[in-house]
Amino acid sequence: MGNTYFERVHAQTPTRFWINNVTREQAQLAIDHGAVGCTQNPAYTWKMITNEKEKDYVNEIIAKIIKDEADDNKALVALQRELIGGVAKVFHPMFEESKGKNGYVSIQGDPFNEKKDAIIDYAHFNREAGENMMCKIPAVPEGLAAIEELIRQNVPINATECMAIRQVLDVCELYDKTTKNMVNPAPIYFSLITGIFDEYVTKEVKEKNIDISADKVWLGGLAVAKKCYEIIHQRGYKNIGWISGGARGLHHFTEMVGGDCVITINWTGTADKLIEQDPPVVSRFFNPVDPEIIDELTEKVPTFKKAFYINEITPDEYEDYGPVVLFRSSFESAWENARKHIASLR
Repeated sequence: MGNTYFERVHAQTPTRFWINNVTREQAQLAIDHGAVGCTQNPAYTWKMITNEKEKDYVNEIIAKIIKDEADDNKALVALQRELIGGVAKVFHPMFEESKGKNGYVSIQGDPFNEKKDAIIDYAHFNREAGENMMCKIPAVPEGLAAIEELIRQNVPINATECMAIRQVLDVCELYDKTTKNMVNPAPIYFSLITGIFDEYVTKEVKEKNIDISADKVWLGGLAVAKKCYEIIHQRGYKNIGWISGGARGLHHFTEMVGGDCVITINWTGTADKLIEQDPPVVSRFFNPVDPEIIDELTEKVPTFKKAFYINEITPDEYEDYGPVVLFRSSFESAWENARKHIASLR
């Protein structure tokens, strides 16, 4: 174990560092600094197409795929698997050495086609790229139905787009129920996307001219995460991993340190900055949020209220819940850009 910031975090706390949306080179850099897993999302292919170091490599792969695939969307699905499969190979030695505990790389399907059967088909297709490929599935009704089936099929899962505590609990209950009579089921994580949630709430407060200080808004996603952590530990869920995602600032890592969770961050602008700054390792996650701040957020910010209180949101609302829509829309626009790029190369 070395003495870099992330290595010290791992040595001193149960918090673990995963890297997000990386090139193969960045994946190795992240591993060298202590990363033990990786998440990629449907915006990944467009990020690689527009990456100066990667674009020629990507276009070579596209040229090979479109020789045999006439459908642009199917070509994009294949391209995504090929690219993320390359990153999975970088993490595979870790996967083998840890006997499947670490080294997973998660991959999601087409964000425009998230019906149960399509999700299951994408999951099996993507898993062909490597045994450490983890299937990333939205925790919305169709996705939850697919998750249940894939749990039974022993597929590793990252239940993503969780923005409300109730979504997380739905995932945990589903896993608990489905694995009751299973021996050594595949791992599952839920991703509570704290950073995107905060981004949406900040925008909501500004657009609706809500009278609340930015300091209190800054605590919203953390308050949701802390309460979520408390509930899942009170209920005693076993063998369910937690990913905190969507970081929009260094605090989305540093304020989570101390929790028994994975924090996934981008290399450029977050991981590299924390390595450069090399801050002290301080466990802040269990610092409570003032109840008066929670009361004010609840009273003034409808999105926070739905996330924080279990009975304020229903499963039928998950897919159209503001922070989920914001997150998914970023994937959809990037996916569409990547599809157009493939068409332009024919």
